Amino acid sequence: MLIPDALAAPVPPGRSDGHPPQAAVGVGFVPPAAVRCLDVVVTRGQLVESRHRVHAAVVDASGALLEAARDPELRVWWRSCAKPFQIMPLLRSGGFDALGWGVEELALACASHGGEPEHVAIATRMLADLGLEEGDLACGPHEPLASRGARVVRDSGQRLTRLHNNCSGKHAAMLARARQLGEPTVGYERPLHVVQQDCRVAVAQWSAMATDQIAVGVDGCGVSVFGLPLANMAFAYARLVAAAVAGDAPSRRVVSAMTGEPFLVGGSDRFDTVLMEACGGNVVCKIGAEGVHTFAIIDRGVGFAIKVEDGTPRAQFPAVLALLAAYGALPDPLPEALREHVQRVVRNTRGEVVGAISVGGQDVGDRWDLTHG
Repeated sequence: MLIPDALAAPVPPGRSDGHPPQAAVGVGFVPPAAVRCLDVVVTRGQLVESRHRVHAAVVDASGALLEAARDPELRVWWRSCAKPFQIMPLLRSGGFDALGWGVEELALACASHGGEPEHVAIATRMLADLGLEEGDLACGPHEPLASRGARVVRDSGQRLTRLHNNCSGKHAAMLARARQLGEPTVGYERPLHVVQQDCRVAVAQWSAMATDQIAVGVDGCGVSVFGLPLANMAFAYARLVAAAVAGDAPSRRVVSAMTGEPFLVGGSDRFDTVLMEACGGNVVCKIGAEGVHTFAIIDRGVGFAIKVEDGTPRAQFPAVLALLAAYGALPDPLPEALREHVQRVVRNTRGEVVGAISVGGQDVGDRWDLTHG
């Protein structure tokens, strides 16, 4: 794999920001070399009942837009896909290591975890290392995203806490950054707090954008969420894996933590976990809410970003798998847990198969026209 010279340069020691090695000042994307349809269709019988429009960008570490679906420069909220870059200021500055944290804490900081006992235990430990507790987390409680996590809470009679929030690891790391900088931990989630400003700068640098080009809103967990084009999201992931391969230590540690501890990034029945396990460490993958997903093939230095326009989760995973299959990154045979996402069946209340959910082509589009008279 060819690593661009700009990414191969080492990072000066003691650098305190989350910037990538030799961060690009800006990038302009030329028209894609190829265009494909990633729309996901839901059939019932011989007709298409629903269609989910999918936008996507495929970008390599040099900034070449290799492929697109619909609008590759559609600006959307990056949601939890930004977590590998939000941890960078703490990691690159040495604050992460000063706490004695390792691969588990790093994986959880990048995670949208399932709220299983192992996830909760690590988040609890991170807070204890800071002399803080659950109440210091700005995220709200919610039911665990993994079915096992939800079952454990239900069967044990536990109350749901902020530690069960899928973003509790990210929040614990943000509290660590506030402590490292000598800034207040109260209000660390607010857009003007230095922790959130650092995250915004890191996201801008990795995606090759000016900071003021990054839109800022409030994410589901209460911290800043960043809005940027899909192509720049894909570029950031391509640069991340290229920098990791080239020897940039923080990049390598993030990628290694996510691919080496995929259970901590998701959970026992979470898509990202199953995918990264199946791909043997060659795909780093991060889900986001509302149909956003960003991922990269490590040995090829290629990044991908998708957005299901209507935010429907059922269209998200088939689109991810279709792109990875097109680039030869999936194992053969495909594990059952992934195969069911390639073409999910639609059943009625009697359990009978009456349709399917899959990435559709032109022939399916023709049948869609028929349904509209």
